[in-house]
Amino acid sequence: MNLLNRRALVAVLAATLASAGWAQSFPSKPLKIIVPFGAGGVADLTARTVGQKLSQTLGQPVVIENKPGAGGVGAADTVAKSAPDGYTLLLMSNASAVTATLFNKLPYDTVKDFTPVSTLGFFDIAVVTATESKFKTLGEVLAYAKANPGKLNVGSINIGSTQNLAAELFKSNSGMDMQIVPFNGTPAVVNALRGGQIDVAVEIVSPIMGQIKGGALRALAITDTTRSALLPDVPTTKEAGLPNYQASSWNALAVPSGTPKDVVARLHREIAAAISDPEVSKKLRDLNIEPRASTPEQTQAFLQSEIKRWGDVIVKANIPRQ
Repeated sequence: MNLLNRRALVAVLAATLASAGWAQSFPSKPLKIIVPFGAGGVADLTARTVGQKLSQTLGQPVVIENKPGAGGVGAADTVAKSAPDGYTLLLMSNASAVTATLFNKLPYDTVKDFTPVSTLGFFDIAVVTATESKFKTLGEVLAYAKANPGKLNVGSINIGSTQNLAAELFKSNSGMDMQIVPFNGTPAVVNALRGGQIDVAVEIVSPIMGQIKGGALRALAITDTTRSALLPDVPTTKEAGLPNYQASSWNALAVPSGTPKDVVARLHREIAAAISDPEVSKKLRDLNIEPRASTPEQTQAFLQSEIKRWGDVIVKANIPRQ
């Protein structure tokens, strides 16, 4: 073996040993989860619930830092530019996939600059109407839309939001002419439903569960592939007549790309264990979240599929890029 080859071998061995030593000593200081939403919301509570368990199993504090605004771009940029050492994590969501297509230019690459670690949980989305509505099933809604082109009004929150894109996907999958009407927040959507300004709405179940349980709203269908554990009597959109329509909201944790694989693996093991913990699972389900972990590879593939899915919806709906 010549001198050059020996030096290369020594360098590889040194890097391998350094990586192994780094992983074995990880973590040696507090971790931080950057949340691109305000305190008190479901995403924030999810991060705090999982983070509290991680602090116990990792033996280090896990600090939650809220950095809302700009569609989560600021929060993501902070993590993308952080040291790739596993100590700074990003709470990803549907918004991460949406901004990858909706924005003309981002200060980071959503796929290349992050290493997803695991999904945390999924939020059910439902097609709902007011209890006073004449529509008792999704089939009746679809029949009305077919017989009355352009007259069915479907409400959602702001343009470009997960709910708004899920409403646009509902429209395109139905193949029918209907009006998508955006509102500034869930309360405005609920008021429009109750007041008869819109016929149905597409909304995440969590913020309207109280109105559904209280009888003010009627859930017509769940937009995921399986029924909701929270609303087991409500059919899926496939069962209700739209076999190709599927949409759900989600959260995941990611670290900057370049983070050592052993550190990513350690974080994944601890996150998966935290989510499967009975106490953590119960807390998440109490927030109307279905706990669900995934491997880093599965999470990466899922993120890319979500970017494509919502990108196609944005293009088809002619939503202008920002």
